Amino acid sequence: MKTITTTEDLAQFCEQARVFPYVTIDTEFLRERTYYSKLCLIQMAMPGETEENAVLIDPIAGDLSLEPLYDLFRDTNVVKVFHAARQDLEIFFCEAGVIPDPLFDTQVAAMVCGFGEQVGYETLVRKIAKDSVDKSSRFTDWSRRPLSDAQKKYAIGDVTHLRQIYEFLAAKLEKSGRNGWVREELQVLTTPDTYRVDPENAWQRVKTRTQTPKFLAIVRELARFREGYAQSRNIPRNRVYKDDAMIELASTKPRSINDLGKSRLLLREARKGEIAEGILRAITAGLECPQDQMPRPDKSREKLQVNPALADLLRVLLKAKTESSGVASKLIASAADLDALAAGERDIRALSGWRREVFGEDALRLCEGKVALAAKGTTVKIVPIA
Repeated sequence: MKTITTTEDLAQFCEQARVFPYVTIDTEFLRERTYYSKLCLIQMAMPGETEENAVLIDPIAGDLSLEPLYDLFRDTNVVKVFHAARQDLEIFFCEAGVIPDPLFDTQVAAMVCGFGEQVGYETLVRKIAKDSVDKSSRFTDWSRRPLSDAQKKYAIGDVTHLRQIYEFLAAKLEKSGRNGWVREELQVLTTPDTYRVDPENAWQRVKTRTQTPKFLAIVRELARFREGYAQSRNIPRNRVYKDDAMIELASTKPRSINDLGKSRLLLREARKGEIAEGILRAITAGLECPQDQMPRPDKSREKLQVNPALADLLRVLLKAKTESSGVASKLIASAADLDALAAGERDIRALSGWRREVFGEDALRLCEGKVALAAKGTTVKIVPIA
């Protein structure tokens, strides 16, 4: 198999790829010690049945610019095929601000085509390509050089099998008329905001039982400082301090270096220097936050008056729709969606787009008492009510 280490060779390969309707792509990266993923290897394959049309692109060895690849990403005549693309796309967006267009994610397509929820690549290789994947190199250090033959074989397999999987799923979507469903699902992956982490909003990812505005104001400032510090130094946010330490700090409200030393959960490195100073500034800012600028928890769902019997009926309906449509239930509606429906909410994802066609219309009719559910053998039937 060929390994590309120069910009010239990469440009030549990408130029050849432009004559094909699609290319398959995967990456190997490390993120244990950094905030942003460290790109270690890119695998690509043009259509074909052997490894001749597949290459490894090494961004570590040699002097290599990825601009020819990014030009290919912008070429709307070539579909860029990934499996579970989220992390791969984040790397390319953070590196160059580019998102492949058009994009096809075989994991998303497989859920629409009836392969279950978040189906793994190995499962699709087994069921569609009738082959297996050697997993022995999955957790190796992809930043070390030279790469072993086992690593190369594993890496290239991630894009050669993907060709057959893509062609199978694309044909099935075309036959079922569900291409639009997949495009709708991919909108999240093709939106730049998906890959931007704003320190201002970092507190919303922190799970806490205490919901008072003052407490949340301190959490917001601590999360903001941690995110900004981690981004600027390219280190994992948990290397600054973990969520449980943040909750402890918001509860104890230390005001001095001596107070920080009494923390049970704070890392030793965070009790001095820039991190300690940042923590104390954040706590002060949270305590001094004006009342009208304090964050307010979203309690709208807490006020929902869920009809438990109706919620159970909706779950039965969802299961029936999942079986008849072959689409993963989690993709159609979440448990929260069903509870919201049973409480009278109508501004939910399950009532828009293709989901409304598959599930939402009948769900509304069930909520309005226009249909009932009846068991017939092993299936559930929808019965109109006169």
